[in-house]
Amino acid sequence: MTICSFALLGPVAGFQQMREELELLLQLQWHAHVNKRDYQGGWDVLPLRCVSEHLNAHGILQSFAIYPSDDWSNLPQLEQSPALLRFVTALPFSVKSVRLMRLHPGAEIKPHRDQGLCLEQGEARLHLPLQTNELLKFFVNDQLVPMQAGQLWYINADQVHRVENKGAEPRINLVLDCVVNAELKEQIYAGWNTELSRVN
Repeated sequence: MTICSFALLGPVAGFQQMREELELLLQLQWHAHVNKRDYQGGWDVLPLRCVSEHLNAHGILQSFAIYPSDDWSNLPQLEQSPALLRFVTALPFSVKSVRLMRLHPGAEIKPHRDQGLCLEQGEARLHLPLQTNELLKFFVNDQLVPMQAGQLWYINADQVHRVENKGAEPRINLVLDCVVNAELKEQIYAGWNTELSRVN
């Protein structure tokens, strides 16, 4: 059985407004990624939605304490960002964690896996690039993902993936962990089939 490594779900509405909100969010305190062995250079995170019990906890817990829970809540920085909030709440499936993840110029995320985080296990990690550049390379299962700003992508994080930013600007992605339902599964397979047709 062939496993889907990545799929384009499509362009998103309200992208320019999200970019404007990002400028304000950049002024908040971001947190260096805790998995130091998995990257070189700068890689940091701003949490937007977290497990409800961590609503009043330190930002590091809000950013990285991602475990099975049925109770997730928006953080103030998401509630105060109307375009981002509209996008997240309009998604037709259950959204768990939401984070902004910034990979600084010259940095790289080393090959690694997030075990179980894939469509086949009922979980989906989605990436929406808000800021990127032509020298940003994102690989899943040794395949280059042709991400562009304003596009929503499914990434099979259970497969080995890595990222390198050789550009002069940070790459900033909105990263969502979601529960797969029939509609999301259909979108992923449709995007995957389109991508297969493009490369073949």
